[in-house]
Amino acid sequence: MRALVVASTRPEVIKLSPVMRELEARGVEYTFVTTGQHYDDELFWSFIRDLRLRQPEYNVEVGSGSHAYQTARALEALEEIILKEKPSAVIAEGDTNSVLSCALACAKLHVAFAHVEAGLRSFDRTMPEEVNRIIADHVSEVLFAPTERAALNLIEEGIPPEKIFIVGNTIVDATLQNLEIAREKSRILEAVPEDFLLLTLHRAENVDSKERLSGIMEALFELRERVVFPVHPRTRQRLEEFGLLKRAEEELHLLPPVGYLDFLMLLSRAKLVLTDSGGVQEEAIVLHTPCVTLRTSTERPETIEAGGNVLAGVEKAGILRTVGRILGDERVYQAMRRAQNPFGGGDSGRRIVDTLIKLEEEGRLEIAPPGRVLRRKRREFMRVDSSLAGKRIGELPFQVVRVIEAGRARFPYPELRLREGQMIEVVRED
Repeated sequence: MRALVVASTRPEVIKLSPVMRELEARGVEYTFVTTGQHYDDELFWSFIRDLRLRQPEYNVEVGSGSHAYQTARALEALEEIILKEKPSAVIAEGDTNSVLSCALACAKLHVAFAHVEAGLRSFDRTMPEEVNRIIADHVSEVLFAPTERAALNLIEEGIPPEKIFIVGNTIVDATLQNLEIAREKSRILEAVPEDFLLLTLHRAENVDSKERLSGIMEALFELRERVVFPVHPRTRQRLEEFGLLKRAEEELHLLPPVGYLDFLMLLSRAKLVLTDSGGVQEEAIVLHTPCVTLRTSTERPETIEAGGNVLAGVEKAGILRTVGRILGDERVYQAMRRAQNPFGGGDSGRRIVDTLIKLEEEGRLEIAPPGRVLRRKRREFMRVDSSLAGKRIGELPFQVVRVIEAGRARFPYPELRLREGQMIEVVRED
């Protein structure tokens, strides 16, 4: 197999690092590409050095710009790279403009696109990331879902289950692998106070609105807690523009952007993290750090259901109320610290590479026109009777897309045995 790995932002590099390490360990040839969506030293190149990854063979250098500019420029460049490299599969992770460009380039060139972290949904299409991940999923040939819930999101949108593989989340691999490196190399804890809260804030909808950013900052000032705040360049610019920077420097412990390993150490030692980042929500529950999310929706609902994360919204009163309830009640706080990570045991990189190798051996990475196109598919429900009970889903002569028992949907794992009384949703073809 010959792979092409596209990672263009800090979270993408972090989450694909276990996949790249596994490809190298297995002797699988791959090409590393970045579109340069994160292009300064603090936000991209330092992460590659910190994670001890090789330098990309290609850097498109898209840089900053509008959504349309970034997407179009990356699409044009990635098309040329894919045509030159002729990979068996292209692997990308997440929901950035670069991922959207990568998915579209593959679809147009009939090259298998493997989407890592497929199926995440915030159900808020005002978020550009939501649009990106939906489109990327629907043109993917291989969808690596982190959880059963994410896989069911894909099935509900009509994506066939045979394209979906539940592999856990590579953030668990990355966090566990890189924490040891962080303990060895980082000295950041010497520069911050003890018993601190950690803050990250960068999303455009939070920092580009003076009213919203002012409300969030006022809540932080009123907490009267030691808050360590590595400030994203965009956020610092807005704080200064809105007249909030001086007070933030007085009330909070501001840091310049920190490297990934330093951030991992801060997150592992923080009493609590407040964030608007999706990736930090995942990292926090892996490290057993209670998380307060400064958003009104999240595409990581599993962290909330597990009990390690709470949505506080973006209003001052809601933030103060949420943090006060967590820090003011030791039982609530300890329950959040004990929340179990829902994203797997840290072997997602291996499972992803195993799957891609197997699919190539079976010829399932090759994209060809269907043999029949004038056909109609319909979904219908049927109850499992004695003739079906005990059979594995993979043995059935028809396609099952969901298993429903006691009102709860299950993913149709091929090895799952049916039980009498269950309902199954099946696809019939005319």
